Amino acid sequence: MKLRWKIAQAAEIRWWQGYLNKKDKTEYLTWKKEYWNTFLQDCGLSLSEGVTCLDAGCGPAGIFTVLDQQQVDAVDPLLDSYAQKLAHFKTTDYPKVNFIAQALEEFKPKAPYDYVFCLNAINHVSDLDACWEQLFAATKVGGCLVVSIDAHNHGFFKQLFRAIPGDILHPHQYDLQEYKDMLTQRGGKITHTIHKDKAFFFDYYVLVVQKNA
Repeated sequence: MKLRWKIAQAAEIRWWQGYLNKKDKTEYLTWKKEYWNTFLQDCGLSLSEGVTCLDAGCGPAGIFTVLDQQQVDAVDPLLDSYAQKLAHFKTTDYPKVNFIAQALEEFKPKAPYDYVFCLNAINHVSDLDACWEQLFAATKVGGCLVVSIDAHNHGFFKQLFRAIPGDILHPHQYDLQEYKDMLTQRGGKITHTIHKDKAFFFDYYVLVVQKNA
């Protein structure tokens, strides 16, 4: 799995370069911030000023871009590559955000957070079980963990993509119920399941989870 993860990470930065190559920075970030504000509304979340937040696997334009009234840590192993290779991402554009270039499996927060976001990231990690443990450990009891996932629609293709790199960006291949089980088995209560997008292989979901213990 580590080799598959390394291949996925290399493909990830190339994907971002190709995706952002012809996009105007100001227009793109304006659109992305509107997307994240709508995302929070869809999740039924209104974050108070000063609450602590983790953007785990933040990417170059994660939800940290709209959390300017909160205390935010943003973690991603590719942050240095984003800063070097993407004109659209500069840490100086977000002076209130504490950026940490580290794999989620290795990240050790100083204290648990009120809100933990792991968006478009969990099926990119190397060690899935370790990351789930990290995410729950990083969330306060009674706090909120928000995870977005691409969930398989067809058992045949799920097994096929596990056997061969049919989806090179995502080392992990699961369906919605399997993801839900991973959360509830660790003491999470799923309060919202938002079906954001539909496609043939995968549907895109957001799971809003309350940590009970």
